[in-house]
Amino acid sequence: MFSKTCEYAIRATIYIASESSESKRCGIKEIARKIESPEPFTGKILQRLVKSNIINSIKGNGGGFEIEKSQFELIKLDQIVRAIDGNDLFDRCALGLHDCSDRLPCPFHHKYKPVRENLKKTLKETSLQELIDSYNAGGTFLKL
Repeated sequence: MFSKTCEYAIRATIYIASESSESKRCGIKEIARKIESPEPFTGKILQRLVKSNIINSIKGNGGGFEIEKSQFELIKLDQIVRAIDGNDLFDRCALGLHDCSDRLPCPFHHKYKPVRENLKKTLKETSLQELIDSYNAGGTFLKL
């Protein structure tokens, strides 16, 4: 469903938030190792997340990446997806057609539209706080 880049971005964001919840900052090497992603690729992902104001980059001694705890509830999963993959997941035709719409639907349009709308709603309503709470409580896991 998500691009590989977006999967890594979500995993990195959850990891950074988990560490931030304990008032720790993460370095790029640590993040890349934890999400099993090449360091240069991870760096590009993190740049996009910083540019989208999802994570913070602190330079200098004691620096690294962090997310303010007060932002955990405000950051929604759809923001991460949009920052990395754009709006394609939310707007694109399931069959990749350019002119697909309610007026000119592809053969799968009417079946896929409610699924896409439900996904959009779910991602918009899912906060980083929910993901962190579940992860920190041991109710979910990441291969970190």
